[in-house]
Amino acid sequence: MQPARSEQEFQNILRRLEIALDASQIGVWEHNAETGEVIWNLQMHRLYGTGGTQRRVSSEIWINAIHPDDRARAMEDFNEAAELKSDYVSEFRVILPNGDIRHIRSRAHYYDDGSSGTFVGAEWDVTADVMLTRELSNQKAIAEARTLALEASTAQIEYAAEHDYLTGLPNRRFFDRRLAELSNDPLRERLAVLHVDLDYFKQVNDTAGHAAGDAVLKSAALMIASVVPEGGFVARMGGDEFIILLSDFATIRELEVVAEHIVRLLKQGVSHGGALLQTGASIGVAWVNDGNASGLLAESDIALYRAKKLGRNRVEFFAPHLKSELSRDRRIAEHVKRGLERGEFVPFYQIQIDAESREIVGIEALARWRHPKRGVLGPEAFLKVTNTLGLMADLDAAMLQAVLRDRQVWQESGIAVPRIAVNTSAARLSDPLLINQLRLLQIPHNAISFELLETIFLDELEDEVLLNISLLKQMEIDIEVDDFGSGHASIIGLLKLKPKRLKIDGRLVMPITISPEQRSLVGSIVGIARALGIGVIAEGVETNEHAKLLRRLGCDTLQGYAIAYPEPAADLGARLLVERSKGSSVP
Repeated sequence: MQPARSEQEFQNILRRLEIALDASQIGVWEHNAETGEVIWNLQMHRLYGTGGTQRRVSSEIWINAIHPDDRARAMEDFNEAAELKSDYVSEFRVILPNGDIRHIRSRAHYYDDGSSGTFVGAEWDVTADVMLTRELSNQKAIAEARTLALEASTAQIEYAAEHDYLTGLPNRRFFDRRLAELSNDPLRERLAVLHVDLDYFKQVNDTAGHAAGDAVLKSAALMIASVVPEGGFVARMGGDEFIILLSDFATIRELEVVAEHIVRLLKQGVSHGGALLQTGASIGVAWVNDGNASGLLAESDIALYRAKKLGRNRVEFFAPHLKSELSRDRRIAEHVKRGLERGEFVPFYQIQIDAESREIVGIEALARWRHPKRGVLGPEAFLKVTNTLGLMADLDAAMLQAVLRDRQVWQESGIAVPRIAVNTSAARLSDPLLINQLRLLQIPHNAISFELLETIFLDELEDEVLLNISLLKQMEIDIEVDDFGSGHASIIGLLKLKPKRLKIDGRLVMPITISPEQRSLVGSIVGIARALGIGVIAEGVETNEHAKLLRRLGCDTLQGYAIAYPEPAADLGARLLVERSKGSSVP
């Protein structure tokens, strides 16, 4: 009975194993390496979807079920194990009869009983594991890609936060950090800041447009960077300002060379849209030799202010006395602002007479400041500071309104008021709101003329300014060119502007009594103006001899101390009344 019990136990073990294999969905197979006989259990048929139940199967069933892309590798794995009589390990895809693709993992031990070798193995479906692993791999790749993208984005944000978007140069934030780093470096005692401000940039931006302004900024950035020595640092501070930070210099002359080179380069102008845009640079320089850079930027800004005040296109070094000078100018600017608000700026008037008849044909309004403590101040006391600190447009507007008020008073007194010329700055001329502001003033026709400085770049007037000038002419406001001969206007510029009159600069007029060359030059200007149909006013007429010579040279109108001094509105009104009653010309 013992053998029967053992057999029963064995069968029970087999049934339990079969149940376990079935539950785990693991297929069991045998492969005789000598005879090629293959035996599958029922689960193997399920794994391969054969629909069969037979134990003995052809090896072709297995081979043909393997995915074509995996077949060679799977067979190579098996053949290698057979040849080496070693365990077999492989993983491959199979294509089920219904077209589904499953991932199979196969493992087998090699048994050798002395007469033949047999592989006894197991296989199970690992598709879910493979898909999960693949998904995890994909998610990992996505996560890594996102991390890289985040790092790149962070780096881009950090770069953008410290660089100027237009020129690509470091910005103010980057400059401050770099200056702090150099200031804390014990090996660098010499530090210098070159503060660069583009001259005429606002005029370019206003007259030629923002695209032209951007072109100037980008070109300027390239020019400045090309000059800075190795180890130097260039940043755009905003607007039209750039900063150069130098630490490795031996002498002050090295700083001068760099700054002067930049001035020369930028003075050449920038080509844009077929036109040459005039540019320039004013540079303020400050340096220390003790490593204490805390005040460098402020000191370079003070030096820059002085460079602009002295005429632009120049280099100035900081000196301690400049602080008090800047402080004084800023106080003046504040007083100017308050003076404009309080109506302290008033026009004084200088008459202009016909060179032949000596009759009054025009008046020029000149700005004066009735200072509450210092009395009446001429333009030398405030004009340069007003221009440097950007208050000219406000002053122009205040003068025009005052002139119109005075003109109304004179007219109500029965005076036939001749045209009145008022100065107009580049800032006001390029203001897109100018025409609407003037229309609100209801300026009578032929009552006012605008005097434009020749330095407004007559050769480079662009669409916006030309449009304003055209609309001024439609409003019957004459256009005059002031100080002709002091700048760079050409005949082409005059043709483009088509002014009613031009005024020869007094510095050209003064020497004509003693200089044949100057007389010839003034005569040439008159000839050009006549050829273009432009009237000529000569200012700076100091003597009767000046008046006679200018009349012979062909000037139409005379203005100067030999004719009359500038006078307040009340005095001019009285003069005009006397002239009206006498009905005569100015003696």
